[in-house]
Amino acid sequence: MPTLLHIDSSPRAASVSSRLAAAFTAKWQQQHPNGTIVHHNTSLEQLPYLDEAAIEALFTPAAALTEAQSRTLAVSDRLVDELLAADVIVLGAPMWNLSIPASLKAWIDMIVREGRTFAFTLEGVAPLVPPGKKVYVFSARGGTYPVGSPFQALDCQEPYLRTILGVIGLTGIEFVHAERQSESPEAAAEGLARAERALAALAA
Repeated sequence: MPTLLHIDSSPRAASVSSRLAAAFTAKWQQQHPNGTIVHHNTSLEQLPYLDEAAIEALFTPAAALTEAQSRTLAVSDRLVDELLAADVIVLGAPMWNLSIPASLKAWIDMIVREGRTFAFTLEGVAPLVPPGKKVYVFSARGGTYPVGSPFQALDCQEPYLRTILGVIGLTGIEFVHAERQSESPEAAAEGLARAERALAALAA
């Protein structure tokens, strides 16, 4: 039975990124009526950020973990298990200050774990997430950052997500951007319509 992991990160009820991610998830559910959907909103659930205790626990061998350290890692263990069990990962990721919300970074810090989702080797970093998983990222952006334009270098969102997810083996990533959301109502509507067309093509 297929599983879809749906991660939102905007706290806004009218979030465009969440709306697009939800629309894709609904289409996936129609196509997989017996599938399982696991959903989190990292902002609303207030995922923990890494602190000193968590960092110490992460770098302690499993056999040497104290009971307190095991409890500290429990959230990360659960989130990693969800990721490994998923066939499809859907991210609702608005662009905030050219990058991603801090709460989405907190989720990433919980799932990018040495020994569970990646390993260091003599040849470099080896991903441990099984291959074949598909990732769909739906973002809302105030402007636009076309390749070759003066604004391309300001896009710290898509390059970062491609790089960090690639570290753990998630390389089959499709991005759908609803751009120009901070411009005129007409420009925002056009940007959303273009994203919705791209979404429809992905879900076809």
